[in-house]
Amino acid sequence: MSSYVIRSVRADEWRAAKELRLAALRDPVAHLAFLETYEEAAAKPDSFWKERTAGGAEGAVGTQQIIAEGPDGRWVGTLTVLVEEPGTRDWAGFAVERKQGHIVGVFVRPEERGNGLTDVLFDAGLEWAWGRGAERVRLIVHEENGRAQRFYRKVGFVPSGRTVPLAAAPGEVEWEFVVERGQD
Repeated sequence: MSSYVIRSVRADEWRAAKELRLAALRDPVAHLAFLETYEEAAAKPDSFWKERTAGGAEGAVGTQQIIAEGPDGRWVGTLTVLVEEPGTRDWAGFAVERKQGHIVGVFVRPEERGNGLTDVLFDAGLEWAWGRGAERVRLIVHEENGRAQRFYRKVGFVPSGRTVPLAAAPGEVEWEFVVERGQD
């Protein structure tokens, strides 16, 4: 792991962010893991990618995209953490009851899987969320995405019992981190 750099993206790195997202959308389980297709994402203009990257870049308040950079400088993994504030509604329309982190966009290139890199990305994402005062961290995973579910359980997430009713992606379920902030 020491040959990888785990860090937040910088606003000017939109081209690398776009390339990694498009690679993620080509993954065989992308239809279970992401709410957009490769074709939809590839058709978006550069201005979209610039804005998206800047919105989750180093120093951003409510969103942070964390990447794993390989020894050759190539981005090999990513996840994004959103902060959801109490009294608001989340992207699926549910009321947010307490400050929480929401992990989205998890992807590690297939050739980099199985070496602990995803664990390190999750550690960084959880640390970022706890550092922003999150009282819980959650994610949404498709009920048929067994690979992701096994990993999420391994790092401390369990199903919350809430199903996210999306016509475009039926079978999405919420998982939450079982250890409350400050406990180890």
